[in-house]
Amino acid sequence: MRQRFDFNGRKVLLTGATRGIGRELVNRLAARGAQVLAIARDPAAVAQLVAENPAVLDGMAADLGETGAVQAVADWVKDRHPDTSVVINNAAIMHRGALTDAAQDYLEAISMEIAVNLRAPLALSVALLPVLRRQSSAAIVNVTSGLAIAPRPDAAVYCATKAGLRSFTRALRDQCRHAGYPIQVTEVVMTLVDTGLTAPVATRKYPADRAAADLIRGVEAGLEEVWVEKAKALRVVHRLSPKLAYRIMRAR
Repeated sequence: MRQRFDFNGRKVLLTGATRGIGRELVNRLAARGAQVLAIARDPAAVAQLVAENPAVLDGMAADLGETGAVQAVADWVKDRHPDTSVVINNAAIMHRGALTDAAQDYLEAISMEIAVNLRAPLALSVALLPVLRRQSSAAIVNVTSGLAIAPRPDAAVYCATKAGLRSFTRALRDQCRHAGYPIQVTEVVMTLVDTGLTAPVATRKYPADRAAADLIRGVEAGLEEVWVEKAKALRVVHRLSPKLAYRIMRAR
């Protein structure tokens, strides 16, 4: 039987906190009585968020694509906020383009995308396990995408990182359960959400505030997987016919 998860009174480490879904999550967490530890790349944006939102208890500017950034964040949490009980790995970047274009050098972009979207949430989840397992209950929330199920051709690396994060989340959940850790490990499979990340995509998008609300409700319900808006339909289509799901995504 699933146990409900209560955000009230908790410290929540949130990556990508200053924009898009992350910024909306700050508002939703505040309404639930949580205190936010905000992580984002832009120091000015982090400082402004801390100054303007009483629910943001503290913040740290960190480029999660840089070597050593995850360890710095983990050390900051352990030293200043050892009672942190929730980690939401929300930060992500996306580079679009055809990897078959010989005129473009994609290697640096590929490395950065893997670092931010996959290496950082993996490493941060593991680095903070000692903090989380000491709490009476805790949660790790990893934000993936429907593109982990059926990829878009123009975002090959992004899709691969989200598929990798999806697989990791499942395995980490099993390991935490086997170890007896009081940690709920939830994957949130996002639809196409209206954020800066999806600005080049000219189609209807799901509002970021509704995506944030769906994430919070799913975690509160104790769900292992939260499927947001059109991702629910994609899940069903992929189960019935993976070929059809891939064809749908190629046409978008």
